[in-house]
Amino acid sequence: MSGITALLPGVLNHKQAENSALPHVLLVLDQFPKTLGGGERIVLKLAALLPQYGYRASILTFSVHPESAVLALMSPPCPIYLLPLQRTYDLTALRSALDLRTFIRQQQIQIVQTYFESSDLWAGFVTKTMSNAKLIWSRRDMGILRARKHRLAYRLMAGVPDAVFAVSEQVRRHSIEVDRIDPARVQTIYNGLDLRDWDTASRPATPSDELLVTTVGNIRRVKGHDVFIKAAASIVPHFPNVSFSIAGDVLEPDYFAELQALVRDLNLSDRFHFAGGVTDMRQHLSAADIFVLPSRSEGFSNAIIEAMAASLPVVATNVGGNSEAVKDGFTGFLVPPDDPAALAAAISRLLSDQSQAKAMGAAGKAIVAENFTTEVMMTRIASAYEKLLSKG
Repeated sequence: MSGITALLPGVLNHKQAENSALPHVLLVLDQFPKTLGGGERIVLKLAALLPQYGYRASILTFSVHPESAVLALMSPPCPIYLLPLQRTYDLTALRSALDLRTFIRQQQIQIVQTYFESSDLWAGFVTKTMSNAKLIWSRRDMGILRARKHRLAYRLMAGVPDAVFAVSEQVRRHSIEVDRIDPARVQTIYNGLDLRDWDTASRPATPSDELLVTTVGNIRRVKGHDVFIKAAASIVPHFPNVSFSIAGDVLEPDYFAELQALVRDLNLSDRFHFAGGVTDMRQHLSAADIFVLPSRSEGFSNAIIEAMAASLPVVATNVGGNSEAVKDGFTGFLVPPDDPAALAAAISRLLSDQSQAKAMGAAGKAIVAENFTTEVMMTRIASAYEKLLSKG
């Protein structure tokens, strides 16, 4: 196990001895980048919650950015390990495979749950060929980041995972139809949140006639922020009391420069605000009146669920699992991707009828309470774990 080092020890408390007797789940992900995305955050959340549902967790990653937010965690939810891996097909990768095999045996890992391509394919292959642990792939997108070699590898390894957790029905269908995985092995488990956290947010005191339309998502072209800006340009002449904001860290600097130029060219500098990375999402959303998700592709958007939990009506593109959260005409509106006119029309409908907007926001929060809570998510995950382990 010489290639695996302890990156963070996890929380040391009186429950550690109790947890050591629980079935051990290893959560494997490709990297912890500087800015944590939805995948990294859900792994940390899952690790923290598993002991409450009868399992203990460890996290293994292949790479950590030296300024990654994970390194700043004061109380990691579980031990986090680093297995440096740059290539998955050379002699070093073989040594790493032996290290991972030894780690799984020594730590008595019973379930390996993987996230993203290298973890699914390389760690998944090592798990199934060199250990008796059960393998779960966690599928979070429609394969937008895959190269040709990944698409081929997923099809060749379709029979390898014991189970696949898809983050939406659309992603589940993609796993079955494109990756050709047995439908019986693929189940949809939506991300969940704790509604009690969102009930504490309070709306800041602002003039009642001022309205804010916001979106949340790291600055990447796939998020469609340029479409949002173009839609804003056609809305402003009709609603002089409306402003717009984008919250998110800059992951693609060239694209961010394009967005800044677009704001200037469309004379929106006094109406459009780049909020950067937001540390208190509840407070940010509590200041808004309408939430927009203009993405070109999604698996399932955590931001939509957070906006609905904050009682905001949602206008989202009809891609990925967005339609599984946003009920068109009931909790908001769905529009085609890359269509600024359609996006502007939907936002304008909500701006024109504030009573309808508030009713949609309330309906959205009720749907979150029914389908997208932490309790629902964890109950389904724990049930799937139990079923796998019962098969021996």
